[in-house]
Amino acid sequence: MTETPQTFSDKPASRAAEQRDWGQAMRRGTFGKCPACGEGQLFRKYLKVADSCPKCGEELHHHRADDAPPYFTMMIVCHFIVAGIMAVEEHFQPSYWLHIALWFPLTIGMCMWMLPHIKGSLVGLQWALRMHGFDGHDPLEPSLGEPANASNPKATL
Repeated sequence: MTETPQTFSDKPASRAAEQRDWGQAMRRGTFGKCPACGEGQLFRKYLKVADSCPKCGEELHHHRADDAPPYFTMMIVCHFIVAGIMAVEEHFQPSYWLHIALWFPLTIGMCMWMLPHIKGSLVGLQWALRMHGFDGHDPLEPSLGEPANASNPKATL
């Protein structure tokens, strides 16, 4: 006897199958705009994502970017900084205090500039792929209750 997996979407199949353009959603998020409409602001503070879009009403509080934006930011920035340090050292051999005076502020500035862009891009990707509740139903939302077969974990496999 096989059981069908529990789905959390109560929307019609046509809505669930509707594809979202992830490239466009990521571009919109990169520029701090709502991934759904491209007009409303994605952030209400420096890195705080708005609960919903002020223009189209799309709920944005579902995002779970967690540690991914800082990780990608450090990975990108450090590649440029290390290459720059090595090139400057090879050609000019400045003293260490000059290296610190040059590279420390540049590293901090690049990270602070890139972090909201990368986070916005990842939120856009999550929206386009309908991750973490962007499909219209958040399974982790406590007010919605548990799914019907939550007591049988093998039924969802």
